[in-house]
Amino acid sequence: MEQIQEYVPVTQAKTRLLDLVRKLKGSGDAIAITKNGVPEAVLISMAKFEGMLETLEILSDDKTMKALRRSMRDAEKGKWISEDEVSWE
Repeated sequence: MEQIQEYVPVTQAKTRLLDLVRKLKGSGDAIAITKNGVPEAVLISMAKFEGMLETLEILSDDKTMKALRRSMRDAEKGKWISEDEVSWE
Protein backbone atom coordinates (compact mmCIF):
# COMPACT_ATOMS: atom_id res chain seq x y z
CA MET A 1 0.00 0.00 0.00
CA GLU A 2 1.22 3.45 -0.82
CA GLN A 3 2.07 5.78 2.01
CA ILE A 4 1.43 9.45 2.61
CA GLN A 5 4.40 11.44 1.32
CA GLU A 6 3.76 14.62 3.29
CA TYR A 7 1.71 15.86 6.23
CA VAL A 8 0.60 19.48 6.08
CA PRO A 9 -1.30 21.39 8.79
CA VAL A 10 -4.60 22.78 7.52
CA THR A 11 -3.44 26.36 8.15
CA GLN A 12 -0.42 25.81 5.89
CA ALA A 13 -2.53 23.94 3.33
CA LYS A 14 -4.75 27.00 2.94
CA THR A 15 -1.82 29.20 2.02
CA ARG A 16 0.06 26.54 0.00
CA LEU A 17 -2.88 24.97 -1.85
CA LEU A 18 -1.78 25.97 -5.36
CA ASP A 19 1.76 24.68 -4.72
CA LEU A 20 0.41 21.42 -3.25
CA VAL A 21 -1.82 20.88 -6.30
CA ARG A 22 1.10 21.55 -8.63
CA LYS A 23 3.24 19.11 -6.66
CA LEU A 24 0.64 16.35 -7.05
CA LYS A 25 0.06 16.82 -10.78
CA GLY A 26 1.32 13.76 -12.61
CA SER A 27 2.45 11.98 -9.46
CA GLY A 28 1.06 9.15 -7.40
CA ASP A 29 1.79 11.05 -4.21
CA ALA A 30 -0.69 11.71 -1.45
CA ILE A 31 -0.61 14.60 1.00
CA ALA A 32 -2.40 14.37 4.34
CA ILE A 33 -4.00 17.52 5.69
CA THR A 34 -3.86 17.60 9.47
CA LYS A 35 -5.88 19.41 12.10
CA ASN A 36 -4.28 19.63 15.53
CA GLY A 37 -1.69 17.11 14.35
CA VAL A 38 -4.27 14.50 13.35
CA PRO A 39 -4.75 13.57 9.66
CA GLU A 40 -8.25 14.68 8.63
CA ALA A 41 -8.15 14.67 4.82
CA VAL A 42 -6.00 13.52 1.91
CA LEU A 43 -5.11 15.48 -1.21
CA ILE A 44 -4.40 13.40 -4.34
CA SER A 45 -4.20 14.09 -8.07
CA MET A 46 -7.25 13.68 -10.30
CA ALA A 47 -5.51 10.83 -12.14
CA LYS A 48 -4.94 9.00 -8.85
CA PHE A 49 -8.55 9.60 -7.80
CA GLU A 50 -9.91 8.29 -11.13
CA GLY A 51 -7.69 5.22 -10.82
CA MET A 52 -9.07 4.54 -7.36
CA LEU A 53 -12.65 4.85 -8.64
CA GLU A 54 -11.87 2.44 -11.48
CA THR A 55 -10.37 -0.04 -9.02
CA LEU A 56 -13.46 0.19 -6.81
CA GLU A 57 -15.68 -0.38 -9.84
CA ILE A 58 -13.74 -3.52 -10.78
CA LEU A 59 -13.75 -4.83 -7.21
CA SER A 60 -17.51 -4.31 -6.92
CA ASP A 61 -18.28 -6.21 -10.14
CA ASP A 62 -19.02 -9.82 -9.13
CA LYS A 63 -18.59 -11.22 -12.65
CA THR A 64 -15.20 -9.55 -13.13
CA MET A 65 -13.96 -10.62 -9.69
CA LYS A 66 -15.05 -14.21 -10.28
CA ALA A 67 -13.10 -14.28 -13.56
CA LEU A 68 -10.09 -12.66 -11.90
CA ARG A 69 -10.08 -15.20 -9.05
CA ARG A 70 -10.34 -18.05 -11.56
CA SER A 71 -7.44 -16.63 -13.55
CA MET A 72 -5.33 -16.27 -10.41
CA ARG A 73 -6.01 -19.90 -9.43
CA ASP A 74 -5.06 -21.03 -12.94
CA ALA A 75 -1.86 -18.98 -12.80
CA GLU A 76 -0.94 -20.49 -9.43
CA LYS A 77 -1.36 -23.95 -11.00
CA GLY A 78 0.88 -22.97 -13.90
CA LYS A 79 -1.93 -22.98 -16.43
CA TRP A 80 -0.81 -20.35 -18.92
CA ILE A 81 -2.08 -19.47 -22.37
CA SER A 82 0.42 -18.24 -24.92
CA GLU A 83 -0.09 -14.86 -26.54
CA ASP A 84 -0.78 -16.60 -29.86
CA GLU A 85 -3.75 -18.42 -28.29
CA VAL A 86 -5.40 -15.22 -27.06
CA SER A 87 -8.20 -13.86 -29.21
CA TRP A 88 -8.11 -10.06 -29.39
CA GLU A 89 -11.53 -9.70 -31.02
